[in-house]
Amino acid sequence: MVEKRTPIAVSAAIKQVLEHAFPLGSEKVDLEDSYGRILAEPIVASTDVPPFNRSPYDGYAIRSADSTGASGENRIAFNVIDHIGAGEVSAKMLNAHEAIRIMTGAQLPDGADAVVMFEQTVETPDAITIRKPFEPLENVSLQGEDVQKGEVVIDSGSFINPGTIALLATFGYSQVLVAKQPVVGILSTGTELLDVGDELVPGKIRNSNGPMIVAQLKRMGFRCKMYGMSIDRLDESFNVVKKAAEETDCLITTGGVSVGDFDFLPAIYKRLGAEVLFNKVAMRPGSVTTVAVANGKYLFGLSGNPSACFTGFELFVRPALLKMMGAGKLFLPHTKAVLGEDFTKANPFTRFIRASYDGETVSPAGFNKSNAVSSIARGNALIVLPGGTRGFHLGDAVDVLLLGAEEGSGKWQL
Repeated sequence: MVEKRTPIAVSAAIKQVLEHAFPLGSEKVDLEDSYGRILAEPIVASTDVPPFNRSPYDGYAIRSADSTGASGENRIAFNVIDHIGAGEVSAKMLNAHEAIRIMTGAQLPDGADAVVMFEQTVETPDAITIRKPFEPLENVSLQGEDVQKGEVVIDSGSFINPGTIALLATFGYSQVLVAKQPVVGILSTGTELLDVGDELVPGKIRNSNGPMIVAQLKRMGFRCKMYGMSIDRLDESFNVVKKAAEETDCLITTGGVSVGDFDFLPAIYKRLGAEVLFNKVAMRPGSVTTVAVANGKYLFGLSGNPSACFTGFELFVRPALLKMMGAGKLFLPHTKAVLGEDFTKANPFTRFIRASYDGETVSPAGFNKSNAVSSIARGNALIVLPGGTRGFHLGDAVDVLLLGAEEGSGKWQL
C-alpha cells in the first residue's frame, strides 16, 4: 500500500529544519585561510582608523590661518621646509607661512591643519603660492574618523568577505576564530546511476546530482565526504547510510525518497530510529524532499531529479549548515523583479522556477520540469510563484531568490 503523505508549507519545513541546527564550536585558522568562513567572535578595533591625522592627497601641509585672504589677485606664498613620504613623520613644526610637502597617507606634521593639493598651487624651487583660503581640517583625514579603538566593527556570525579580511589585517588578526564547519557526506542512490566517466547503456543515466551538490557545497566553502552510489537493495543501502551518518554531521542523499518500489530511504530512516521532520513539502519541484534527524545528525533526503535536488539543497540544506556555524544570514538573498514571459500553468504548490535575472526582469531559464538539468546551468535565480489557481503573466511583479551570492539574507520573507 502506498504511503499517504501530507505536505507542509515551505516556510514550515524550513523552520523545522532550523530547530535542529546546533553549533559545532569554533577553531582558529590563519588569516589567509579565513575567507568564506563564519566569524565566531566579534572583530574589535585595537586602534583608531586612521591611527593619526593624515593627508588624503599628495600636496602641501599648511596652517589654514595663513591662507586667509588668498585669491587670484592676492596669491599667498609659503616656504617649503620639508618633505614627508607615506610612512614618514616630519620632525619639524610649521611656523607662519611655511609648508611641508606631503604624500598621500602621511601623518600631518605638527602645526598643520590643512592640506593643499598639488594642482591648487604654483610651485617654485623652494616655495608655493595659493589662490584660495583653506578651512581648518580641509583635506585632512582625522584620527578615528573611520573606526575608533574598542569599537565592535563586525559582529560574530558574519561571513568573512574580502573587506572583512582587510579589517582583520588592519587590527593585527594573524589568526581568526571561526565556526567549525559541519562534516557533510553525499550518497547518491539508484541502480540506474553510472559514474560520470562510464559509457551510457540502455536504462542507465550518469550521476549528475552528486557532482552538483559537491559544487554547491564548494560554493559555500565546504569540503565533503563521498559515499559513492548505493544500489537499490535495502540491506546494502542501510549499511552505507548507517556508516555515513555515524561519520558526518549531515548526510545528503539523492533519490530514494519517493514512494516507488525501490525507494528505500523511508525504511532506512525507520531502521535508524530517526525522527522524520517531514516527508512532503508543498513545493514544485521537490515535493518528496524528506528531512530526518538521527542522534543529532541531519539526514537530508533530496529528490533524484536534478532540478528538485538543486532546489532542495538551496532551500533546506544551505540554511541548516549556516545555522550550525552560527551565521547571522541563513537564506538566499531575495528581490522583486518583473516577469519576462507568461507562466500560465496554475499549481496548488509553491513553485521554484530556475530563471535568468538581469537586475530588472526575470524569465524561466529554459526547460523547467523537475528532471531538467539545462535550466540549472543557465539560471542565476529562482522565481518563486505562490500556489493557487491562477497563472502569472508578462509584466507581473514576482519574488526572486538570487543564487551564487557570497552572503545571503537574514530573513525568510517569501
